[in-house]
Amino acid sequence: MKRRNTPAKEAVLSVLSASAKAMSQDAIEQKIDIDIDRATIYRVLNRFCEDGVLHRIVAEDGKQYFAVCMKCDDDRKKTPLHHFHFRCTQCETIECLPLPVHFSLQAGYQVESVNCVLTGVCKDCS
Repeated sequence: MKRRNTPAKEAVLSVLSASAKAMSQDAIEQKIDIDIDRATIYRVLNRFCEDGVLHRIVAEDGKQYFAVCMKCDDDRKKTPLHHFHFRCTQCETIECLPLPVHFSLQAGYQVESVNCVLTGVCKDCS
């Protein structure tokens, strides 16, 4: 289903596309330069996740972060579907790590999503 483009969608996607790290709804709201209410931002983020434009990262404290799904022809720049995230305890950023998660399950299980968050000190803070 084709969804119409709105100023709210453009603003949210612009902020996330400009960031190299995943962002929380609060951080996105602070960076948006047009007047959008919190509920609209949540709706846009959820719709983008449903459409595969963004992916949601849930940190161990339950806070949600969002990052743009990288889809390009260059496999060296593509972030795999199932990948780890790293949350820095000092600068409190979350970033996608480009290495795939490898796991095996018993027969009969199908993985639909993976949420792997490693916590520690990032390379910029150490």
